Amino acid sequence: MDKLIIVLILLLGIIAVAQLMRVLELSKEIREDKPHQIPEGDIKMNANLWLLFGLAFMVSTFYMIGKYGMGDLPVAASEHGAKTDWLLKINFYIIILVFTATHILLFLFANKYHYRKDRKALFFPHDNKLELLWTIVPAAVLAVIIILGLKTWNEMTAESSKEAVRIELYSKQFEWFARYSGDDNTLGHSDFRLVHNNNPVGVQTNATIDSAIVRLQKTVDEIAVQLANADAPKETAQIMTDAAYAKAKAKKERTQRHIKRLKDLKSGMTAEIEKKAMDDKVIKLKEIHLVVNKDYELTFRSQDVIHSAYMPHFRLQMNTVPGMTTRFKFKPTITTDSMRTVVGDEKFDYILLCNKMCGSAHYNMQMVVKVDTEEGYKKWYAEQKTFKQEIMPEAAPAEKTEDVAAADSTAVPADSVKITALK
Repeated sequence: MDKLIIVLILLLGIIAVAQLMRVLELSKEIREDKPHQIPEGDIKMNANLWLLFGLAFMVSTFYMIGKYGMGDLPVAASEHGAKTDWLLKINFYIIILVFTATHILLFLFANKYHYRKDRKALFFPHDNKLELLWTIVPAAVLAVIIILGLKTWNEMTAESSKEAVRIELYSKQFEWFARYSGDDNTLGHSDFRLVHNNNPVGVQTNATIDSAIVRLQKTVDEIAVQLANADAPKETAQIMTDAAYAKAKAKKERTQRHIKRLKDLKSGMTAEIEKKAMDDKVIKLKEIHLVVNKDYELTFRSQDVIHSAYMPHFRLQMNTVPGMTTRFKFKPTITTDSMRTVVGDEKFDYILLCNKMCGSAHYNMQMVVKVDTEEGYKKWYAEQKTFKQEIMPEAAPAEKTEDVAAADSTAVPADSVKITALK
């Protein structure tokens, strides 16, 4: 009973307070008080303080631009890099001009048109001339930026000269491989089905195709044995779940299709295709070399996911996309040694980075790029082995059927395949 009385007292107290507040509101309305109206003196003070803040803001902005610059990139070390930097500065100048004009007007207008009791705001819903002005002017400025940008981009991605050195940059999680086009300056054909530990970029030759066929045929034979064991009588059957059986069968069929495509690929091989690949040089090291003031045609491929080849000092960035080839041309203009003097760092190196979040070890996907003189480059290049010298002996498997044609049987049990030395 005592608790009920306490609850009732609390409820009555809340109701009394609410009613009292209501009485106060009604009394203010009767007296025509305006408690939310800010005094004119306070409004004028705020307008002046806003103008003072605007002045301080603009002064500090230009002070920081003068002290720290406009976010300039490192020194451009390529021919097109100077053009892109010029285009970037044009954009910055336009942005700073618009930024300055709009903010000055913002602070001045906020000060000039602050609230006054004796002034009524003008209702100004629409004006065709004004709409036309602030549509045409920005459109014209943007058109200039876009036209200059397209012109620069077209120059960077135009056809390279015949003298330009062809290099392929191949990306995979989480490393880069480089393939130089050799003495004929022509990159050999490649195919993703030929990618293997000893052929990381999938260079296409008769031997690498034979190697891939035998490797895939071995996989087919192993799966055939697994399926045969699963289909054996209960006493000797190897237990497999339905899901595992279906997965193994699908893998076998998929691998057989790959073998068929590789055989079609080999049927189109010619002596010219073979020759193009033999003098290519695949660089597995995390370092490549270029010659200063020499034109280069870079092509990019990816093995797994989208990566992005990024060389900040060369102002070069291009996506590397699985299933397609992208390209970029450029000419380095400053050697690594000269740039070390410019930046004041004896350990400085140009670097190739991945600029797409491609996985857990994305940060480690780097390759050093050395820009040498002609003499220094020739010395390094002579030390690199051609595809024929280095990879071809390893590309062929140690064992193979008596004849590649024996791999035509795509569903024979593994124990029925005789393995002998590759001829």
